[in-house]
Amino acid sequence: MKAPHFHVVLVEPEIPQNTGNIGRLCVGSHCSLHLVQPLGFSLEDRYMKRAGLDYWKYLDWHLHNSFEEFMERVSPKNFYFFSKKASKEYWDVSFQQGDALVFGKETLGLPEILIENYPEQALKIPMPGETRSINLANSVAVAVYEGMRQLHVSASID
Repeated sequence: MKAPHFHVVLVEPEIPQNTGNIGRLCVGSHCSLHLVQPLGFSLEDRYMKRAGLDYWKYLDWHLHNSFEEFMERVSPKNFYFFSKKASKEYWDVSFQQGDALVFGKETLGLPEILIENYPEQALKIPMPGETRSINLANSVAVAVYEGMRQLHVSASID
């Protein structure tokens, strides 16, 4: 199997529909999905499966007990934490194939200690408008497609 463009990591996701949508995005963008426990839903959740449609069977996905376990198993060359608390914008880094794009839970985001310990790996998606943040699935899409743009990934529809 061809190596994924990126490893999308969801740390303690809470909303099954978001995870289903992100799974579908990962299939379409040739990314692997990593879910870090605890999850706020069952993997059998019908909402997650409905959001992922029939693409879930094509998804390269992995379940991890902790973020540390993910890092040990995958050992990505680079990893980036997406957080509204970061000071650097996501377009200020050069993504490489195999990088890990790490996102926190919908209600609280990532643990602040990760942002504090890895400030150079902490990225934000600017929000100049009147909202605190955008939906998790939208955030993942912004990051994945910026990475694909930088890698000059293109696809043709057969």
